[in-house]
Amino acid sequence: MKMTLAGIRDKDAWERAQVKLPGFDIEAMRRATREAPVWVHFGAGNIFRGFIAVLQQRLLQQGLAESGIVAAETFDYDIIDRIYEPYDDLTMVVSLRPDGSMEKEIAAGIAEGLKADTGDVESFGRLRHIFAQPSLQMVSFTITEKGYALTDLKGDFLPLAVKDLENGPGAAGHAMSVAAALLLERYRTCRAPLAVVSMDNCSHNGEKLRAGIVTVAKEWEKRGHVTEDFVKWLTDEKTVSFPWTMIDKITPRPAKEVEEALAADGIEGMAPIVTGRNTYIAPFVNAEAPQYLVIEDRFPNGRPALERAGVYMTDRETVNRTERMKVTTCLNPLHTALAVYGCLLGYDRIFAEMKDPDLKRLVEIVGYEEGMPVVTHPGIIDPMRFIHEVIDERLPNPFIPDMPQRIATDTSQKIPVRFGETIKAYLAGGSAAGAAHGGAEGGAGDVRSLTAIPLVIAGWLRYLLAVDDNGQPMELSSDPMLGKLQGQLAGITFGAPESAEGKLEPVLSNPVLFGTDLVKAGLSPKIETMFEEMAAGPGAVRRTLHRYVSGRIGASRSGGSAINREEIR
Repeated sequence: MKMTLAGIRDKDAWERAQVKLPGFDIEAMRRATREAPVWVHFGAGNIFRGFIAVLQQRLLQQGLAESGIVAAETFDYDIIDRIYEPYDDLTMVVSLRPDGSMEKEIAAGIAEGLKADTGDVESFGRLRHIFAQPSLQMVSFTITEKGYALTDLKGDFLPLAVKDLENGPGAAGHAMSVAAALLLERYRTCRAPLAVVSMDNCSHNGEKLRAGIVTVAKEWEKRGHVTEDFVKWLTDEKTVSFPWTMIDKITPRPAKEVEEALAADGIEGMAPIVTGRNTYIAPFVNAEAPQYLVIEDRFPNGRPALERAGVYMTDRETVNRTERMKVTTCLNPLHTALAVYGCLLGYDRIFAEMKDPDLKRLVEIVGYEEGMPVVTHPGIIDPMRFIHEVIDERLPNPFIPDMPQRIATDTSQKIPVRFGETIKAYLAGGSAAGAAHGGAEGGAGDVRSLTAIPLVIAGWLRYLLAVDDNGQPMELSSDPMLGKLQGQLAGITFGAPESAEGKLEPVLSNPVLFGTDLVKAGLSPKIETMFEEMAAGPGAVRRTLHRYVSGRIGASRSGGSAINREEIR
């Protein structure tokens, strides 16, 4: 069996393989999209194919939509050539259940795949035509947080951005420039309103997207490439809105186990590829079943009925609270803790770490005991139920092949939000939500009660030595701050913890890294001690981890606190 439009006509064969097929007329959907496009999405990778495109499939199957999504790739054009076109823009979506079962579905919510490449006359011409259509209601993005960056750490424009700003809209290469160029096309033609929606997993994503596109437009105005009127149109959120969102679904790289299972079912051509830009991608997407998408409901030209596909449509403050709950307490800090210690202790799967009593205890303390007292309750999702699902169901799922090495990527960019926000809440004396949970009160002194969060920070600094707990060299995941941080730690010798004296304070006092000055916060002595203990020699990471978490075993299961499990069952 082949996953193509012709191949899926043999419905009996796919049914025998227990693969769910689209329940709508794909050709009719694609005709409707060409005639009146509604939705364009930038970023053609796994989170889009395995989550967002399936939302549109749900609407199509319910008769709540006629058109599909136009997928536009801004970075790795091989994805279109090698993953979209050979499979007629279809995707095999495999949901991995904790019991080992797989739910397989062919998703056909994508109407066409295009290259957002100004040098590709045909493909980019098609995008220009789509942006000129009044029917277009929304443009969404999953290009990762890096995709919005126009400047380096010093605030200087990146080389690609400099080139785009000088050359103007006709030769745009950066994702923000490409988006600005296509919005310019809309301004020059129909001038119909539009919602421009970041669905990337980063804080205040709509704000970041707006800043990127508007910066390009204003720089073009300075150079005479666009008019002041275009900038006014672009910055008026009555015509071009930038809603905020929160997204949550784990879509790890394609797993060998899934590839083999599909082959055993008689499905051909499912092997992953490595693109020219080193993207490891397959015709299938394997992902966990739980998923959340919360969107600020500001769509000046109307929108698809996303709430009928399970999306929370709400206001900005609720989106912000939900994002804070997930990113600062209930999921992302736990992921980073497992990433750092998983690398140090030789793990290559997150689920395996959750079988380690010390690591499981670590994330329980980070989440239930230290994060939950100052959690922001979003109102639409209960934090206790959410974190319970994360710790007891999602992270331990043995069929989610996610790696600590993947999650450890760009940790320096994640630390200030994932841990800094909780630290700042303790410094501020907790929150109303925290008080309701019997949480932190009384100001700055309370921050010194933290143990697990300082232990994660100390573990990250120990990780930066690039030596695992066996004393062997360890390859570190990519991080824009890696060179600078390792330079600051230069001279610290594994096995000689005294060599760290005086070397951590410049790092710990950096508010950019941690969201606040940890020296002034009073946490640096604890972190320095933990670091020195972990740098003492082989096995020191394990001994230190065990010592700090084992003395608190059972605390998170006691009654009468925010971490009483009986409250959430």
